[in-house]
Amino acid sequence: MAFVYILIAAVAALLAVLLIRTVRCKQKARHLAPEKENVSKEQCEAYAERLAQMIRCQTVSVEGAYDDTEFARLREVVEQLFPLVTAKMEKLTFSEDCWLYRLAGRDTSRNMMVMSHHDVATVSGSWEHAPFGGEIADDRLWGRGTVDTKTPLFAEFSALEELLAEGFVPPCNVYLCSSHNEEIAGDGAPEALRYFEENHITFELILDEGGAIIDAPMGGIECKCAMMAIHEKGRFSVECTAAEGAAHTGLAANPETPVVRMSRFITDINSKNRFIRRMYPEVRAMFEGLAPYSAFPLRLVFANLWLFAPLLKVLIPKINAQAAAMIGTMCSFTEVHSGKAEDGTSNVCTATASLRCVNDEDLRHDLEAFRQVAAKYGVTVEEKQGNEYHRPADFTREQFAYVQQCIGEIFPHVGAAPFILPAGTDARHFSDICPCVVRFAPIDIDAQQYASVHSPNENISLKAIGNAVAFYKHFLKNYP
Repeated sequence: MAFVYILIAAVAALLAVLLIRTVRCKQKARHLAPEKENVSKEQCEAYAERLAQMIRCQTVSVEGAYDDTEFARLREVVEQLFPLVTAKMEKLTFSEDCWLYRLAGRDTSRNMMVMSHHDVATVSGSWEHAPFGGEIADDRLWGRGTVDTKTPLFAEFSALEELLAEGFVPPCNVYLCSSHNEEIAGDGAPEALRYFEENHITFELILDEGGAIIDAPMGGIECKCAMMAIHEKGRFSVECTAAEGAAHTGLAANPETPVVRMSRFITDINSKNRFIRRMYPEVRAMFEGLAPYSAFPLRLVFANLWLFAPLLKVLIPKINAQAAAMIGTMCSFTEVHSGKAEDGTSNVCTATASLRCVNDEDLRHDLEAFRQVAAKYGVTVEEKQGNEYHRPADFTREQFAYVQQCIGEIFPHVGAAPFILPAGTDARHFSDICPCVVRFAPIDIDAQQYASVHSPNENISLKAIGNAVAFYKHFLKNYP
């Protein structure tokens, strides 16, 4: 009987701890407040008219080719729209058209940087408004680049222009970097990095695109959230090959052709969880950041990851595909080819697989698991060149806390949390010269606008344009 009492007491104590932590996480978090009017409707409309001029420049980046016509047109528009930035900030250009502006601060030994690329993705599909028309309709500005990422770039320029008109001198050097070929993973940002390294320039904080203010990122979240990417998954690719002997396919009795074996291999990889799954620090921080804005019992789970993390690792892949991408390596087969080998007699089937990892060390274990599955089907695996991995941001630094603070002051009605970005940004190149690279563009977008990135009907609300300017102006003016 004593054992039963002890067990009941232990369970009661556990429940008390869980509930206390759940209540405290809500109490410690920033309390949400009504949405602010940072910019008047008239000013938002004026901003939109100016941004529309940038949207009308068809700065589409194309793999293997560069036509400066529309990029030159955009440079002229920027000079006209932002004369003080043009006159007072030093400008360097890398590759064909990667811009780097610099405004000297009171302490020239310190540096921070804001970023947004000015190239855009190609246009396809059916659009309600011309993709490069820069039309204003239904309180929105329509066009390619409104979300990705000419609105943030316009807001950065506008904030600096207005601050310079006020006689602004920043506490440290402020850089603005904008590449012309981010969409094709081009050489603009890497050449800027080379310049920084050669001149021993490092940064306290870099703020680029990648996250935004979005609708609740998962069920059970009670508000819009500012999602700040503090890491982006590494890029790794392998080429898989299934070959056969010299026997004529039509005469061979063996049905296990290279195509069949490759198909079975791909199916096997995609059907089972063969890679390491972890509750990485960045993912833990995301759930803890979302906890105060989650409904019970989700808040109880997120506030007590010390107990529920193992359960989440199992459930997340079944609940939310985007969240699943943050807890381990993801694999996708991007190309499959079949035909005759170089000898002209035997058949061969090749497939390219892209592995996006959270942790570089875990990737090595995942590759070994990948090879073991391949061996079962007689498939060889060869690592390809050009693989990338970049370290995550240190989200314990005061610079990250400052970004959160600015979000709360300009967007008091939204929650905020870090996350891991599955996609890639220019910012990844600078992780070795900046310990705190944060990927967050202060644009408030709905589900349709989020989905319009690289898709038809890209648009941004006029209010979001004005708020983005207000954010960067506050961010730069009050940087400590």
